Amino acid sequence: MQFLWRSTSHFNLANLFTMVNITAGLLATYFITQHNFVYAIVLAWIGGAFDIFDGKIARKYALSNEFGIQLDSFADFLSFVLVPTFLIFQAIYSQLEGASLIAAAVGSIYYVISGLRRLIQFNINADAGEVAKYFTGVPTPLGAILLWLTYLSAPFISWIGVLALMLLIGALLNSKVKIPHP
Repeated sequence: MQFLWRSTSHFNLANLFTMVNITAGLLATYFITQHNFVYAIVLAWIGGAFDIFDGKIARKYALSNEFGIQLDSFADFLSFVLVPTFLIFQAIYSQLEGASLIAAAVGSIYYVISGLRRLIQFNINADAGEVAKYFTGVPTPLGAILLWLTYLSAPFISWIGVLALMLLIGALLNSKVKIPHP
């Protein structure tokens, strides 16, 4: 069990928490395909909780390493970029046709690429074990929360409003906005 406490281990405690986040994201994706959006959202929030704890564990027990940084970004991409985008697409956009469906697809792809770009840039700038005082741009977990709120507001703002908010949130992911690190 020593591997749990070694920063060189790919299966240290922090990385195992990240792997639970990945598992929750994969299960959420499955439930989205079954149109069980409540389970998908619950699993996404569980993944988010494990994302919070993996970083705290990594810092507290000096378990940060390059592998963990990359693994965490993969988990963030799945749970905080792909899952909420896929949920919105399946729950709101899938009934669209023609130019409306194309616009929704382009907006969704824009959000996914924006989230991926943000995570890659974050990794390029990251130092293992270091935590900045501020994020530059909206972090992907906050972007996901904003997308969940957008999903909940969909009955009141139509698919065009959802698309507009998705594009705005996607732009904020790579903006110069300063967000305090918790």
